[in-house]
Amino acid sequence: MSLHFLAKLGIMVITDIERNEVDFIARTIGLTPVAHVDQMTPDKLGSARSVQEVSMPGGNSNRVVKVTGIENPGRTMTMLIRGSNKLVLDEAERSVHDALCVLRSLVKERYMIAGGGAPETELALRLMEWSNKQTGMLGYCAKAFAEALEIIPFTLSENAGLNAMRMVTELRSRHQRGEAGAGINVRTASISDMYAEHVMQPLLVSTSALGLAVECVVMILKIDDAIAVR
Repeated sequence: MSLHFLAKLGIMVITDIERNEVDFIARTIGLTPVAHVDQMTPDKLGSARSVQEVSMPGGNSNRVVKVTGIENPGRTMTMLIRGSNKLVLDEAERSVHDALCVLRSLVKERYMIAGGGAPETELALRLMEWSNKQTGMLGYCAKAFAEALEIIPFTLSENAGLNAMRMVTELRSRHQRGEAGAGINVRTASISDMYAEHVMQPLLVSTSALGLAVECVVMILKIDDAIAVR
């Protein structure tokens, strides 16, 4: 009934808004969400020049609400992703999310390093050399850590459909010859200079991954006993 009277007054009502979209809309338009109509005051309202429902190409069923003429643009951004099925949409959303995470990593820490498994291989090589100079448990643990780092280029080779053992062996050999930027080029199935190929990644990605992996191992090592519950 209320929607009927609002429609007669020319007031658009948008229903079934997802909870995670409320904050996005509030930041975009500059409004404050309210739980009851009695709490609605002029200072909590947002403003926009036009709010209209438009049809997207491809059929009348594809309709979206378009908001234009916002007073303070730039605080948020909307990307409209379309696909033939839900699987394509989910993959496109995941790709966009990964790209945004890379940008966020660059904003937090503005350093770039080579990709293609080059930093992990170089770190594994230097750590292996250092572990050979140590004795006892310290040397053993450092050697195991260095061997674990080579899992990253090994997995990268497997995911690209390459011979992982051959690629990692050649990659290790190139780094031993002083080529610190050498990495796995999945496009040519060879070892190339990642800096020359412009294959880079944020430093924060690698440091965060290594930090989380170490924290996970330390947590497992702290387990004294496992109690099975049936």
